[in-house]
This record gives sequence, C-alpha cells and structure tokens, in this order.
Amino acid sequence: MKRILLISSQPFFQWRGTPIRVAFNARSLAELGYEVDLLTLPVGEDLDIPGVRLIRAPNFFGVRNIPIGPSPIKAMFDAVLFFMALGMAVRRRYLVIHGIEDAAAVGAIVAALTRSRLVFEKHSDPASYRKGLVRNAIMWAYARVERFSAHRAGAVITTGPGLAEQVRAAFPGKAVYHISDIPSSLRHAEAAKVEQVRRELRKKPDEKLVAYVGSFAVYQGVDLMFEAIPAVVENDGSARFIIIGGSPDEIERRRRALPEGTRDAVSFLGKIPPDALPDYLAAADVLLSPRLAGINTPLKLLDYLKAGRAIVATGTEANRLLLDESTALLVDPTPAAFAAGILQLLADAEVRARFGAEGRRLIEEEYNFNEFKKRLGECYAAVLA
Repeated sequence: MKRILLISSQPFFQWRGTPIRVAFNARSLAELGYEVDLLTLPVGEDLDIPGVRLIRAPNFFGVRNIPIGPSPIKAMFDAVLFFMALGMAVRRRYLVIHGIEDAAAVGAIVAALTRSRLVFEKHSDPASYRKGLVRNAIMWAYARVERFSAHRAGAVITTGPGLAEQVRAAFPGKAVYHISDIPSSLRHAEAAKVEQVRRELRKKPDEKLVAYVGSFAVYQGVDLMFEAIPAVVENDGSARFIIIGGSPDEIERRRRALPEGTRDAVSFLGKIPPDALPDYLAAADVLLSPRLAGINTPLKLLDYLKAGRAIVATGTEANRLLLDESTALLVDPTPAAFAAGILQLLADAEVRARFGAEGRRLIEEEYNFNEFKKRLGECYAAVLA
C-alpha cells in the first residue's frame, strides 16, 4: 500500500491559510491513490476527508488555540509529534513523510531513521513575521530549522514563486515545486445566497460593500487599511466596510480606535467558514488587499478572484505575485493612495466589472483544485521515481 504521513503542527481544521492547504493536500493525495495519515495538533475541528486518517497529538499543555507563526508552544508540540511520528513510521512504513513548515524538521529526522522519503512544504517567509527582539530571535531559530529541513528533503514544495526562488538560491540543484494555492473553498457562490447576504450586510439600500478578509497581522497591512477608511467614508457616504477575520479582542480594539463618524460605516463579522465565504465575497462591490510584507501569495487574493469582484491592492511584491494592472487596481502602500483607489472603484461600475471578469478567468484556467492535484501528483511521482 502506498502510505503517506502528512505532519502539520497547525490547528486542524481551522479557518486560515495553512490548515486550508493541508486539507487540500490530504484530499489530493487520497484521490491520487495514496493512503494518508494526517498527524496534527489537538486543536481545531474534525474534518472528514475520504481516504484520510486523522491522528491528533494529546493535549499535554492544555491549549485552546495556537497563534500564527512559530512559537515556543509549537516547538513543544513538535517534540510530541516527533515521538508519535516515529512510532507510526516504524509500524506503518511510509513511502513519503510530508512535513508542513516547522513539522518538516520532525519529518526529516523520522524519515532518516525509517528510510522514508521526505517532502518539505514551505508556506511562509520568516522575515515577514519579524517584530521585536524576542520575535526576531524566534524567527532566526525558525530559519535554521527551515534550512535543516530543506537540506534533507527529496523535494521542497512552495506556495509562491518568491519562496521557490529563496529555496533555489540557498540550495542550488534542489528539486523545488511551486504549487500555487487555490481558493479556500471548492464551493461556488449561489445567486440566491449572495442576494440574501447583500441584504443582511447593507444598512441602506444604496450602500456599496467594501470587504477585507484575513488576519489582523501587521504584515497584512491592516493598519494602512484602517487609516484609509475614514477618508473613504467622508468622501463617499454609500461605502460600507465589511471586515471578515480577527479575534474578538482584535476586533474590539479596532472598533474602539475608529473615529466616531466612521464607526457606524464599518461592520466586523469575525471569522466566516470557508464554505460560506464565496457568498460573502460575491456580495461585495470592492475587495481589499492592503498587504505590506512577505513574498508568498496572499490566499485571500484567490478567493477574491474567484468571486469575480474588483480588487484594490497595494502594489507590493506579495500582491503582484498574482495581480497585475489587468486584474486589480494597484496603488502605493499609503493610506491616502489606498483610500483614493477605493473611491475610484466605487465610482466606476464598468471598471469594477472588467476587473472582476478577468480575475474569474484566471481562476478557471490556472488556480483550481484539478491543477493543484495534478502538480502535487507530479512532485510525488518524481520523489518516488
């Protein structure tokens, strides 16, 4: 039997980039004929994927959630995952151990001890998380872990071309596979549900909906976005901002920080399940990507393009990995420029429609589940050759 051990030290399942991609990995491998064991943390919702066995580490540390990015608690869980993975590998004799992010170091040691092949999947750029002395020290250590994993891997999978170039520069000759992310849900928006969402979100019939989806991490550019909102509201009374994502504490802090005259024009929805997200995005008139840092593709952009709605994005490297002047209005990464871009699209329905149609075409041709599964299959075929 072609057995695969997929290791992820991320909450599973949870509404954020890496767990969503892990689910697509597991589903793709199972559909390609592999028997998949997914070893992960004791945090998140159970997700039933045919052909995939979900195994969780015991919750020795009593945690309820794990923050994005490397952390001491994740390092402690990695130690637990190592002993579990080693025992499983001795019993099950996996062809490939596929480690996600820091869990690839666990996989590297286990693969060496059990003579399995290793696939390392890299999702992020450590430099994009840096903030403060302690955080920088953690990221320095994490970068060393990444190098250890990449050096021992039979193949490295990256989610963006910038990350692929990082690996190729550090390890010339290494087999590197850039397998793009895809929209976070395989479900498509339904006209009736889109209209229902639009009615629920609008406070006045003539309002135009401007939506942001994602975490409130600094590199996402949320400071820039929230600084731009008052100028938009002041100049266009029809604008209503829809903020999807963030923890309850983060939402409350952002709400309190808004000026009095702006607060009523901003709706915070918290986290929306991926399968409900297509209806919310299709209900919007304009979608926002204020990303400032990083060289990996923002997952939200794929959901945006699939929705067929116009996008205002900062013209930063991360956004330009997927967007250009034919698919989005790209602006300078300043609050004033971002506000001006939003106002420009709100005033021009024809341009909004053109951007939306071009984005949808891109998804249908390239960034979809069938392409994802095909490229992952090609990587595995090469590793096992």
